[in-house]
Amino acid sequence: MADTASTSLQSLLVEAKDASRALSVASAAARDAALQAMSRIVSDNVEPIVAANAEDLARGVSEGMSEGLQDRLRLTPDRIRALSQAIEDIRALADPVGDVVRGMTLPNGLQVSQVRVPFGVVGAIYEARPNVTIDIAALGIKSGNVVVLRGGSQAHATNTVLVSLLREALVQAGLPAAAVTSVDDFGRDGARAMMQGRGLIDVLIPRGSAALIETVVTESTVPVIETGSGVVHIFVDASADLAQAVDIIDNAKVQRPSVCNAVETVLVHEAAAQELLPMLGARLEKSGVVIHADERARETLPSAVLATEEDWAREYLSLELAITVVDSLDAALEHIRTYSTHHTEAILTADMTNAERFLNEVDSASVIVNASTRFTDGGEFGFGAEVGISTQKLHARGPMGLPELTSTKWIVRGQGQVRA
Repeated sequence: MADTASTSLQSLLVEAKDASRALSVASAAARDAALQAMSRIVSDNVEPIVAANAEDLARGVSEGMSEGLQDRLRLTPDRIRALSQAIEDIRALADPVGDVVRGMTLPNGLQVSQVRVPFGVVGAIYEARPNVTIDIAALGIKSGNVVVLRGGSQAHATNTVLVSLLREALVQAGLPAAAVTSVDDFGRDGARAMMQGRGLIDVLIPRGSAALIETVVTESTVPVIETGSGVVHIFVDASADLAQAVDIIDNAKVQRPSVCNAVETVLVHEAAAQELLPMLGARLEKSGVVIHADERARETLPSAVLATEEDWAREYLSLELAITVVDSLDAALEHIRTYSTHHTEAILTADMTNAERFLNEVDSASVIVNASTRFTDGGEFGFGAEVGISTQKLHARGPMGLPELTSTKWIVRGQGQVRA
């Protein structure tokens, strides 16, 4: 039985690889037609998607799933319609395939150009995020890639329906169904086959907990684009507009606390602490946020929980927030260097010299001045959606859209030249 399952799993990956050849030569118009069909079929099937999602949510609640994970898992009719629109937004973007990155004519007359080409087969391993199924599938098709998905047991029912619909849309548009392939039915064996699928999968992108990402990075023989957890910081400088700072921090924590660009630690300059912290504490308390504060912050936030060393490295993904008072910009930068996961950091300040220092010295994928950290997002950046937010430095960094799903190849055109 195990051998049969292994053979079936291998066959799926081979079919996906074969489909990548069809995708690589499909015209932009054909791929756009597939995206249009995908958008339409998602918007036409809200009820079965919501029903499947309710099944996953009920199972998650019975198994003690955290509220943060429940929020990531939940698909409401409005969220489904937003996903359908995201597919349309991606369809409207410029096609990256064939773009000339650079070109030249050599002294010997050879015409040399570097052009964008699809990776081929993009694998994604993620947890409790059915929206990722749609985002990656749409970005993959638009960029000429096949996608192989492992969406995890927590969203199994939802992803089963979504993948089935997307495959149906591909066939309607004349593209192979295998251009969107799921290995969820094979459980952990499916994820393991993806990680060991060198030659069948060209690149692997993990999205989820730090433990999931670490497992994929350490166990995979396939090249990995590493997305990271988000221990996200906001530093409130001495010169900051404090009313604006309260609004920004509340938005960065409360607007959607379960995502990786939500703020987890706020650093407050000691010169701003006495005035800011009572205002901030009142707003966050009204929003239902549990505050973990150091001793200096608790002087003006007496109801806060005393923070421990572990709090500075925690990605809460919930309505919890760590707050510490720091002596200076230098102290804030040192704290961020120590605890950052290199995702997103922000400074709130009216001092542009400090803002520039922060932008130059903070080594994260996204660095922000006077705005919410929630803007680190492919959709907000105009990418339509994102494959993930890369916290590594090779090939791609920050929100990854269409260009980040391509590689390049060199095209050389000659008229009989030979090398001397």
